[in-house]
Amino acid sequence: MSEIAAPPARPMPLVRLKAALARHRHLAIAVSGGVDSLTLAHVAGSIEGLDLLVVHATGPAVPRQATERVRRHAVDAGWRLRVTDAGEYSDPDYRRNPVDRCFFCKNNLYARVRGLTDAPIASGTNLDDLGDYRPGLIAADEHGVVHPFVEAGIDKANVRRFASHFGLDDIAELPAQPCLASRVETGIAIDAADLAFIARVEADVAAIIGPGDIRCRLTAAGVRLEVPPDLLRGPGDVGRQLDDLLAARCAADHRFYAGRRDYSRGSAFLTESLTA
Repeated sequence: MSEIAAPPARPMPLVRLKAALARHRHLAIAVSGGVDSLTLAHVAGSIEGLDLLVVHATGPAVPRQATERVRRHAVDAGWRLRVTDAGEYSDPDYRRNPVDRCFFCKNNLYARVRGLTDAPIASGTNLDDLGDYRPGLIAADEHGVVHPFVEAGIDKANVRRFASHFGLDDIAELPAQPCLASRVETGIAIDAADLAFIARVEADVAAIIGPGDIRCRLTAAGVRLEVPPDLLRGPGDVGRQLDDLLAARCAADHRFYAGRRDYSRGSAFLTESLTA
């Protein structure tokens, strides 16, 4: 009886990712400041002969901490960094916050990156991102953006492992860092003052309970705070402390505090708008 040959072993995830990146001689990576794009930039920067440009877009929806993080990593890694305003806030289609707001955000971003370089543009999109409704991926496709993590079959768990492998301890377990506009309920116009309020509140809450999936949502019913239940454990009534904080912040800014609930991913995104 003849033996059946075993199928060849599939290359390890990091080997596959490096192969996906090494096929480019020049590459511009749009880096938001989250674990995905920062890790991708570090892996790309480790590939000999790859001419890398890191582009970070600022604007009202980008947390200050994200920009500081990108600048710090760029200095440490010796990246060629360009910081630019993507210009989405001047786009009325973006500001009206439709269900496909992310399309207009990414469309502006990639157009701005293309104005800076002729190199292929890469994003930090990974396999786990493909299961959601992400109109930003449509904009990426229209601009010919490549997704090395997807090409290499990499999911979020592997991205975090890569971050640990490269000694990026400050981002390896970094909570998801979506733009501040994601906190504004679909259909409520994006306003710079609202985004600044969200950033201040989330920073105040994090100072009390530590980092995590903290969301200050702006909804039709008012301002809502969302935090994971495990962050409320500790001495004293932390939940009451947060409610008092939010009530005071809202009163000072002439807003209505609609209360607190457990963190729910994407809860400001109203899927009913898809069929409205």
